[in-house]
Amino acid sequence: MVATQNRDDDPLLLDRQVCFPLYAATNLLTRLYGPILSGLGLTYPQYLVMLVLWEAEPQTVGALGARLYLDSGTLTPLLKRMETAGLVKRERDPADERRVLVTLTDMGRALRERAVHVPEVLANGYQPEGIDQLREGVKELVAMLSHHRAGRMPKK
Repeated sequence: MVATQNRDDDPLLLDRQVCFPLYAATNLLTRLYGPILSGLGLTYPQYLVMLVLWEAEPQTVGALGARLYLDSGTLTPLLKRMETAGLVKRERDPADERRVLVTLTDMGRALRERAVHVPEVLANGYQPEGIDQLREGVKELVAMLSHHRAGRMPKK
């Protein structure tokens, strides 16, 4: 193995990347959620949609996409599958036919009672110190990255 640069200032070391631990954590979390959510008949992205709708409904497809950082090409087929499963209903907004409103069905609302245990099961009684601070730090990173994606970050 040949090192191409001094290890201390090599910007391409895996351990120096912010993206890798986030990627690894996301993969691990998604795998942990899988068996818990399958008992509810949900995938992880569907669970996220349900979380938003359980907070407030109706939601436009655009608002769901913005909240979950999903584009309509990803969200539309996801919502169609959820509608087929009887969890949500999609309808054109009578006030603006260009918008599609997503609401929960009675079945989707009832699923909330079965899902209320998901965070507790996932935590398995473990609440690491600093988890709230970590969540807030990651939310700040998401905000920064979304500004960067929109081209609003200052250039160096």
